This record gives sequence, C-alpha cells and structure tokens, in this order.
Amino acid sequence: MNENSTNMVEPGKFGKLLISLPWMMRYPMWCAGEWLRQLKSPEDLHLVLVIGNHFEPSWKSTGGLWDWGTQERRLEDWRRKAAAIGRAVTDSDGTPFRHTNFFPAEQYHEGLMNQLAELQADGFGEVEVHLHHGVEKPDTAENLRRTLVEFRDVSAERHKLLSRFSDSDMPRYAFIHGNFSLANMDGGRNCGVDEEMQILADTGCYADMTLPAFPYRSQPPKVNAIYQCGKPLYERAPHWNGTDVTVGDSLTLPLIVMGPVICDWRQRRSGIPFPRIDYGALTGKYPLDLGRIQNWRRSGISVRGRENWVFMKVFCHGFFDYDQDAVIGETMRRSLSEIMEHSERTGEFKLHFASAREAFNMILAAVDGKEGNPHLYRDYQLRTIMQNNVVTAPAVEPRLEAVA
Repeated sequence: MNENSTNMVEPGKFGKLLISLPWMMRYPMWCAGEWLRQLKSPEDLHLVLVIGNHFEPSWKSTGGLWDWGTQERRLEDWRRKAAAIGRAVTDSDGTPFRHTNFFPAEQYHEGLMNQLAELQADGFGEVEVHLHHGVEKPDTAENLRRTLVEFRDVSAERHKLLSRFSDSDMPRYAFIHGNFSLANMDGGRNCGVDEEMQILADTGCYADMTLPAFPYRSQPPKVNAIYQCGKPLYERAPHWNGTDVTVGDSLTLPLIVMGPVICDWRQRRSGIPFPRIDYGALTGKYPLDLGRIQNWRRSGISVRGRENWVFMKVFCHGFFDYDQDAVIGETMRRSLSEIMEHSERTGEFKLHFASAREAFNMILAAVDGKEGNPHLYRDYQLRTIMQNNVVTAPAVEPRLEAVA
C-alpha cells in the first residue's frame, strides 16, 4: 500500500481549517518567540538540508502497484538521475546532493534493496525505514513489531544498510510513517497501534521524521521543533506535545525531528500578499527555490542553545512522475546551483546536504555542546553498517537514556 490509497483523500478547505486549528492557534505565539530568538541570530549560520524521500518505486498513478520488473527498471532510472545530480551539485563542504531513501518495509524485495545498497555505497543516498500499515484494517502491536524487526534485520544483515552506535549494538533506523498516521493519530485509520512509539524505540528507531502531517488530523499542535515525546511512549500519540531538545540534555529515543510549517507570503492575489502554508513538501507545483530555503531558515528548527545550526527536514515522493524533475531532475539541479551561488556570494549561510543519520549525529553533537561546522559531526556517534569497520573519529559514548 502507498500514499495514493483512498484512505488518504485530503480534506476540503473547511476540513483543513478545522483539523488545523490546534497548531494554527499556537502558531502566532511560535512566530513571536521565533522573532525574539532571531533578533540574536548569529552570523555563523549553518543550514542542514535533509530530504526524506517516501521511496516507492511501486507507485502507480492509476492505483495498485507496478510489477517487480517495472519497479527495478524505475529504480535503475532513479539511480542514474541520483548519480548525475550528486556529481553535478555539492554543498559548502563538497558533499554531493542526495536524498535519504525511506523504503517501505511492507514492500521488501531483494533486488530493489540490492540496488539501493549500491546507491548508498556510491554516496548518493542512505536507506531508512518507511511503513504503511493498518490501511485495510487496524494493525496489531505484534504484527507491527514483527514487520519492523524482520525488515530491520534483513536490511542490516543481507544488504549492510542502516546504522549502529557500536559493533555490538542492534541496527538503528530513522522512520517515516506511511500516510502520516504516527502512533495511531488519524482516528484509528492507517495504523491501529497506540503503542507504536514504544515499539519503534524497542526495535532501534533513533528518530521519527514523519512530521509535519499537514493537512491531516495527525498533525500535533507543536510545530517547527526537535523534541522528545511528552508522554510515555506506550500511550497513544505521545508526541502530541513534548520538550524541545536543548544543549546538555539527556535524550530518550526516538527523537521527533519535525520539518518546517511556515507561512509563505510571496504569492499575490490582485497585488495583495496571500499566504500559502509551506510544510516542506517538494513537488512539481512547489519546487525548491531560494525563497523556500529562506522560509525554512526562519522556521528555526534547531537544538536550543545551538540556534545557528538550523535543520530543514523536508520530504518528497520521488516516484510521483509529475514531481520527479523537481526532486532529482534538471529543475532541482538548477535550483540547488542558484542557492549555492547565493550562499557563496553573500556568505549569508552555509548549506549542508545531510542524510537523516548525519543530521541526527549533528543533533547529538549540538546537545553535547559542540560548535563550529556541523559537517565535522556527520559520523559523530551513529555510523552506517557499511562504514562500521572504517575508523574516522574516536569512539564517543552516546548520552542517551531509556534506549532499548
């Protein structure tokens, strides 16, 4: 099952307004607080761009799923495009542009995962975990746990994907919930497991990157934050609220790493500014440009006390045919080149392309009080299984609590 499920029909305009009230009522207060924080905005500004790709070569615009042979050909084409743009565009540190490929656990196929492993080995996209479940009927905790463990272990053991804190550690992964229904937040649809967050913690999830979930009811009131769940993980929607991650914290995993939700005022209707909600979706109709980078920068998603490292976790559906040029083709290449040129010419910020794992390592480094260039901390604590035998930095004991 994928995001063109009939269970994912977007609400109408009135419905969107109604279910968005919890976060919209808090948005003005967030804006005021962020404005005060940015009065002290440091000059040494680093923007960390993470593209969470809901990676579904099975996606078919007419519904259903492509056969395996077609999926493999689609993935081969994606690999060529990913390598081309990665070689053409690098960030402020010389790191190639790439996505983080969140592959659906319920659609495991050895040939597809072999291709993704080769793409990761070439440096053009690490692999993490995506999952659609509870779509036809509510899932169970037992089935969810089994699905995650089986996919985690085959990814790590057969394909050398995912990551570990140490050689003896269980495989670790970042997670995006299919249909945005994390921890049974969509009225029981597209999930069914209240204790999902506890199961994620138990099976090695280090960060959930599902949010934001605009315009669905599963969007919590909290926006534009990296935070820890505010309720016990075994409860339904423990991420409904929580405490922002701050320098010096002890952490309980998984962290909630949100993407931006911010008003884009650049549209005009009859010459009058008309707001658009930018929730970090990269599409053919709303591609990346410098204005969106500036908006995401203003979202201020950071570790409190290290506000000059701003994390911009955005998302796309890389196999939506009408979006592909905007996420990995010429439109994206041209936009990135213009943004990098602006960065180099003005010195306004440094842009870093990061995988989900690298961004998480940078977050841990910030919590530990590290400063300077976040690029130095891409492999701070969590290393891919592929690179586990390559020693690039002294071992660092994670400062974590209640990690399975």
